[in-house]
Amino acid sequence: MIRRRQTISELRWPETDEFMEISKDWCETASINILTFVWKGYDLLVKEVLSQIDCSQAEDDIERDITQLLEPEIRSFMTGDEPYYVQHGSYERETRQVAPAQPKEYDIAFILRANRRIIWPLEAKVLKTDGAVGEYVKEIKDNFITCRYAPFSSQGGMLGYLFSGDSNKAFSNIETKVPCTLNDHPDFPTRDHKTSDHQRVVPSGKSYPVNFRCHHLLFKIIATGANATDTNNISSIE
Repeated sequence: MIRRRQTISELRWPETDEFMEISKDWCETASINILTFVWKGYDLLVKEVLSQIDCSQAEDDIERDITQLLEPEIRSFMTGDEPYYVQHGSYERETRQVAPAQPKEYDIAFILRANRRIIWPLEAKVLKTDGAVGEYVKEIKDNFITCRYAPFSSQGGMLGYLFSGDSNKAFSNIETKVPCTLNDHPDFPTRDHKTSDHQRVVPSGKSYPVNFRCHHLLFKIIATGANATDTNNISSIE
């Protein structure tokens, strides 16, 4: 039987009881700040990029392009003193297959400086309409709930890049197809931001968190009056 060999990260940060305790505590305390940075980054992306063009004309590499543009806008609001950093295209080596298979790659990841195997991830999907949620839902069911994504984190999130339609209808479709119950997030009452709570399928022999909270953030990509209102807050958060 071919065994999986160790990485530098695994040698530097082996799994211990302290490892798992750090993971649990950090996820619970960092989530609100992380999500605040993400929403501010979106506001700035609207102001600097999305509102300046006709996004409906974009046809190629949309998901990666938006995500790559979003990550530096998020980072611009971080002081650098946070116990974590943000990275576009970070790899999840914990759930990798035997080489030469490539590990899973996160669209955006917040990585704990003290233990860089502990990652709070965000996955992005393009929603051309409020009914086109199939790939979005698949990411939750196939990766987050199975622990392929965020194995050491009790929270993570999905970014839905909504090009047309109503965010409430998109949320309703997501809720039906996962299926799950979507709840308003009390810290982001004016945002298209919901949460869902799940019992994950943890692989045998692993002590990953069973209870997982998924954050659902819908970003309107086509410039609208609502987007313009959000960008009015940029001066107060820069």
